[in-house]
Amino acid sequence: MTDTISRETIDNNEIDTEFVDKIVQAGADRIRTCIQCGTCSSACPSGRRTAFRTRELMRKALLGLKEDVLSSTDLWLCSTCYNCLERCPRQIKVTDAIIIMRNMAVDDGLMLPEHKKASQKLLSTGHAVPIDDANREIRKDLGLDELPPTTHSNKKALSQVQEIMKRTGFKDLIKSQKAGGQMR
Repeated sequence: MTDTISRETIDNNEIDTEFVDKIVQAGADRIRTCIQCGTCSSACPSGRRTAFRTRELMRKALLGLKEDVLSSTDLWLCSTCYNCLERCPRQIKVTDAIIIMRNMAVDDGLMLPEHKKASQKLLSTGHAVPIDDANREIRKDLGLDELPPTTHSNKKALSQVQEIMKRTGFKDLIKSQKAGGQMR
């Protein structure tokens, strides 16, 4: 269940007046033009199956409710399909704003356990969803090599991917995640 915004729930101490500026500077330059029409929420496939409301997340970001936004599990429900941008009458890069806020959450040590697990798989295998025994059998039945020509079968490629993750700081970022985090 998502929180609703009302005068009683917003404490001035919770408002980060620079939060939206950071989102804008990171690339979501039109976020301030949001008129809260709800088109993003109505276009969202995740919103049809979950409690995710894109419009509410954008409103909270615009209000400067950084802690509320970054610690919310809703931030991770976006499927990054870009339906919201394609339908937004203001052409706001909503998906980009969500990705920016996810990056901010990760920088603050907040990540859903499922995303952390997928990221750790990426670090160890080069794939967020590695080939398991069942998929190996399906590949063999189809006449394919047991492993695709990716980091699964190319140790040099895997070491190169791992080096990229090390140099970009991804490896350290994933290791610094809070266990379970303070996601709500």
